[in-house]
Amino acid sequence: MQSIFMDWKRYSRLFVCLTLIWSCTSEQEKSQKIQGYALGTSYSISYVSNTLTPEHLTQKVDSLIEVINQSMSTYISDSDITKINKGDSLLVVDDHFVNVYRKASEVWKQSGGFFDPTVGALVNAYGFGPGKSLNTVSQFQRDSLLTFTGWSKTKLTEQRTIQKQYPNVYFDFNALAKGYAVDVLASYLKSWNLDSYLVEIGGEIVAKGKSPRSGEFWKIAIDDPQQSDERNFIRTITLQNQALATSGNYRKYAIDKQTGLRIAHSINPITGEAIPTKVLSASVLAADCMTADAYATALMVMPLEEGRKMIETDSSLEAYWIVSDSKMEMKELFSSGFPNNE
Repeated sequence: MQSIFMDWKRYSRLFVCLTLIWSCTSEQEKSQKIQGYALGTSYSISYVSNTLTPEHLTQKVDSLIEVINQSMSTYISDSDITKINKGDSLLVVDDHFVNVYRKASEVWKQSGGFFDPTVGALVNAYGFGPGKSLNTVSQFQRDSLLTFTGWSKTKLTEQRTIQKQYPNVYFDFNALAKGYAVDVLASYLKSWNLDSYLVEIGGEIVAKGKSPRSGEFWKIAIDDPQQSDERNFIRTITLQNQALATSGNYRKYAIDKQTGLRIAHSINPITGEAIPTKVLSASVLAADCMTADAYATALMVMPLEEGRKMIETDSSLEAYWIVSDSKMEMKELFSSGFPNNE
């Protein structure tokens, strides 16, 4: 199956480890698990049911992912988003596209424009995407690319078509579509009236209920960004009917020779620059995974204090940052309501 995401996305994500052991909760309700590959990464779904079989769920996952891909994969030549990127202004988009577009608009506004799914041309120019990169990005080149960058230059019409101020404006939903796919799969499990499940795609997670083995809320371990070949975890988080998404730049970066800071793969869509940053990763807790995914991406681009202020003013969000301090040592930061005692 083709991926909906740019290649750099696979390396920029801070993946989580699901340490889960499955057992039967009773003769009537059994712990089930399926695993596979979708959207350019792996997925895992664990749930408790005596009616929904793994075979049926696997078929449904494949079907749902295929529909989402056909709507929003930039790697499929005849997908809706590819047609829109090529200038089709008459195409009527589906519900999936509408849902993601509206969430992108919401987070773009809340983040002051730091979250922007039209930044793809700049990402490619700096060598962080699948497209051909430039040796250097001059101010003139940056200004030219910024002409075709900006969420305000797009519009979802009442007829559910997409209008662009410039034909070269390029959509890429990789920063929130994976989280959306997690929500779609979780919604399907919910339709079966299941009380316990965990859906994970490439480290983006939705959890409901409690683990059948421990009888407690699902616990997720987060990778240490400074680990070597041996995998280490920096923190365990309990999800109480919540979604978790994490974005990071520690796998894909350059070093600023003057400051010694990492140059993030995240591009500032307002200035067009690949900004120096001390933020190694950002994790967001939210009610749904698409929201968590989008805000985790925004926090990687926003100035740290602006990002913290944004999270603190929204009672539906909590966040956790891993940053490097003035001595280039790792430091953890938490929003006021983030569970930091595990």
